[in-house]
Amino acid sequence: MPLSYTKSKVYSNEHVVDNVYLMEVEIDAKVKAGQFYMLRGWGCEPILPRPISIHDYKDGKISFLYIVCGVGTEHLKNLKKDDRIELLGPLGNGFPLDKLTGNVAVVAGGIGTAPMLHTMKEMDAKKIDLYCGFRDKSYGIDKMKEYADEVFIATESGDEGHKGYVIDLLDPKKYDVVITCGPEIMMKKVADMCNEADVECYVSMESHMACGVGACLVCTCKTKNGNKRACKEGPVFSSRDVIFGE
Repeated sequence: MPLSYTKSKVYSNEHVVDNVYLMEVEIDAKVKAGQFYMLRGWGCEPILPRPISIHDYKDGKISFLYIVCGVGTEHLKNLKKDDRIELLGPLGNGFPLDKLTGNVAVVAGGIGTAPMLHTMKEMDAKKIDLYCGFRDKSYGIDKMKEYADEVFIATESGDEGHKGYVIDLLDPKKYDVVITCGPEIMMKKVADMCNEADVECYVSMESHMACGVGACLVCTCKTKNGNKRACKEGPVFSSRDVIFGE
């Protein structure tokens, strides 16, 4: 595990839709599906870096799909090509690729799509179905469609795909394993559905983080085996272990 930040160079930083951006950073690294980096592209303020999932890795470049939702990500948004950025990573335990075989459902909500492209590319599954839910506009899924056998889209507004929630479209009994990332309320529902159907499910927890290396305990999640840190033991956990909403 890296213990210090690496200075790298921004290759591109493009607006996707609304407050969603896609940044590419030049860095040579060995990354695993579902891992993340701590990013810092500013001076002293804000003090804390931002945890961002690995969206893709190709040809010495890591891409990060992120939402601008505060001071830190506002700074990231303003970075231009060839600007310097500091990264700590790759961090965390990602998805267990050896178990993502057979028929796999990928269920993502909003920015929960971020870690799924690289994960889908790394899978050796018989079939991959992609389920994505958004408020009104889909984003970040064009390349993901290339690795999916079937794609199901839901929007709360009804502007695209099914009007409603992505869980309305999911039948876990059709799959050997389900992986999910997104709002906790969505992941809890997916986990409950999978547990009821006796289908293995893995959740990627979205947590606030300060250090990214397990020291600060800000990202602690409650599990049936005690408290676990999303940055160290996670962010990916078996849904059978996670205690949601606590």
